[in-house]
Amino acid sequence: MPVALPAIVEDWFAARGWRARRHQMEMLAAAQQGDHALLVAPTGAGKTLAGFLPTIADLIAAPTEGLHTLYVSPLKALAVDVRRNLLTPIEEMGLPIRVETRTGDTPSDRKARQRARPPHILLTTPESLSLLLTYPDADMMFANLRTVIVDEVHAFATQKRGDLLSLSMARLQAINPGLRRVALSATVADVDAYRAWLAPDGDIGAVTPVLGEAGAEPHVAILIPEGRIPWSGHSGRYAARQVMAEIESRGTTLVFCNTRGLAELIFQELWSVNDANLPIAIHHGSLSIEARRKVESAMAAGRLRALVATASLDLGVDWGNVDCVIQMGAPKGSSRLLQRIGRANHRLDMASEAILIPGNRFEYLEARAALDAVEAGERDADDFRPGSLDVLAQHVMGLACAGPFRAEEMLDEIRSATPYSALTAEAFDNVLSFIEGGGYALRAYDRFKRLTREEDGTWRVSHPRFVQQHRLNAGIIVDQPALAVRFANGRKLGTVEEGFAAQLRPGDSFFFSGMALEVVRIDITDLTVRATSKQARVPSWGGTRMAMSTRLADRVRHFLAEPEEWGRFPPDVREWLDMQQARSALPQPGQLLIETFPHEGRHYLVCYSFEGWNAHQSLGMLLTRRMDAQGLMPLGFVSNDYALAVYGLKPVTDPRSLFSADILDHEFIDWVEQSSLLKRAFRDVAVISGLIERQHPGKRKTGRQVTFSTDLIYDVLRKYQPDHLLIKAAWADARARMTDVGRLGDLIDRAATTMLHIDLERVSPLAVPVLILIGREQVAQQAAEDALLMEAEALVAEAMRAD
Repeated sequence: MPVALPAIVEDWFAARGWRARRHQMEMLAAAQQGDHALLVAPTGAGKTLAGFLPTIADLIAAPTEGLHTLYVSPLKALAVDVRRNLLTPIEEMGLPIRVETRTGDTPSDRKARQRARPPHILLTTPESLSLLLTYPDADMMFANLRTVIVDEVHAFATQKRGDLLSLSMARLQAINPGLRRVALSATVADVDAYRAWLAPDGDIGAVTPVLGEAGAEPHVAILIPEGRIPWSGHSGRYAARQVMAEIESRGTTLVFCNTRGLAELIFQELWSVNDANLPIAIHHGSLSIEARRKVESAMAAGRLRALVATASLDLGVDWGNVDCVIQMGAPKGSSRLLQRIGRANHRLDMASEAILIPGNRFEYLEARAALDAVEAGERDADDFRPGSLDVLAQHVMGLACAGPFRAEEMLDEIRSATPYSALTAEAFDNVLSFIEGGGYALRAYDRFKRLTREEDGTWRVSHPRFVQQHRLNAGIIVDQPALAVRFANGRKLGTVEEGFAAQLRPGDSFFFSGMALEVVRIDITDLTVRATSKQARVPSWGGTRMAMSTRLADRVRHFLAEPEEWGRFPPDVREWLDMQQARSALPQPGQLLIETFPHEGRHYLVCYSFEGWNAHQSLGMLLTRRMDAQGLMPLGFVSNDYALAVYGLKPVTDPRSLFSADILDHEFIDWVEQSSLLKRAFRDVAVISGLIERQHPGKRKTGRQVTFSTDLIYDVLRKYQPDHLLIKAAWADARARMTDVGRLGDLIDRAATTMLHIDLERVSPLAVPVLILIGREQVAQQAAEDALLMEAEALVAEAMRAD
């Protein structure tokens, strides 16, 4: 039987001169057959409407009360934006469908009302859904739930938030076995892997794949500076006046930056050249909710000419008035670039416009590689891995808050979530034992005894205070210790991390929320400020840096090995590569090039591996330890996404001995255990698992208090229970997230068979971008900047000398 839209929906489409697209009708057909569905369609293809059409059609055909559809979003801003865009057609059709949002920003009285009288459609986040499942009335609230829609599924599935969401969907499926699961994305590389993640019990055949119609090819350009492409830097700030000219020539422009600190810096650079005094603003996750909402409203109303933003806005927030997207610095991946490009125009039949601003010459190659990947339809690969045990501990405790459970039934439910399908009974018993008493090393402390096993075998929460404690502290995103930034009248601007605040004294100034602020006083939780005209600096935020994807890295390597491609590059990039080829060598694909040379009384080893900043940082730590053991007297190292430079007082004559495979068996484990990496990872998993609470009723622990507590427990467990569940979870995080050990291992493997060592008399052209980094991160004064600039110019002259 052919699928048809309800007449009122058909009329609404017709009144706008629209037609339902093929993939929208296929999503409707999948719903009518009761199938789960994964929609992969380009931005502007009407993915969100395709996801909700079956819900609207169902509620028109059979009006009902209670929760019908749950929409899960990676961002609070996206849930708010979707509600606005969903209400428009519902109100224009005059449908009695209630749509509400529920996030961490939702007032408590509305949250209570939503549980008692839920709307037809609830828009939420993984964390808020998980909290809803902790209430005893969750079974009633979700009893008639028909559909779960997971938007931007690529932002969840391979991460801990995806683990939590997968477990929550398993519980929802247990409450209502007829529940349909739907996922939406524009940038999925492996459709079948996501179908398996989405499906109950990993049954890939139960998920109908729906591929959207192809849209207009985006128009993407790389901005070439008025001078020469810089040798170093990653911000693109040199192009501020050119970027401002692009903003002036368009209606509205989104300027994306890869970090919050860079967003603050670029905003200041643009404001300094905003001669026309155009309305521009800034948006990132550390700003207060009031500041973010104000900016989002201004964008939606078309009152801004430009908005400088981070990943806080690159997932599906759709403003139809955006004419162009500008990416400051390298995009780091083709999928991320495509996601951001899609924020412009947001119409399938109209080409999105985007401009890339490479920060340096290597970033030019990366930008070109990203453009080629987008044109070729190549997406970045996603790394699926087993579900994290700290997340599982949080989920189990949350379900215990809703009511007693039996372990064997809980285990079957958990295994139906694909990330936990291989969970052993022993591993699950370890999780229960951990929640029951913290593990045998912590059993003497009552505050860790959150679960109790009854004589009949059921598990229940040991005391009501643990229920309140869980709801206050649940969540997967572990913020770094932070202080609130406030004016003297109490108005909150946002937060900065404790590490940055510790460097400040009253009278110091810094940029935040687009303003120059002077520190008035600092106390345990607040940084009180006032506006100032003083010269200011940019705050730093922690977190893992985005590394260039492996697929982009492969394309950059191919560029270096294919001189016939260089004709597409600007003259100064061609000159750089030509001189490198004449003076040394360019690495072939799969090859590891190592250069050694003296420079100003030091001896340098530069490794061109293209494995990303995290892997290079880890390797730098390991190499300097090994060089020290060999008596080579290392002084330090610097790295970027493309290369690592290690320098010392003695020359490295045999780099193969430094890169031998046992470095990951011996030095790696030793280094991680002695460094702060494992303690940092332990802090996060201890918070996520519920072992350490961040908040008590009426007050929040400071970052120092949380760190002090986790450090004490870490030391106890390392000494008395080194195989503790959380120690294992911390090791998994340290390997994957903090050190990128997978790419580090690839680098070491490549060194064993493909290393090309070239010993030079002086610095090579390819080494200049990474060597310029030496000393730059500590620069705070203009005089020091000038001295470094002169030093960099001398380095370039030496490297590019032909003789």
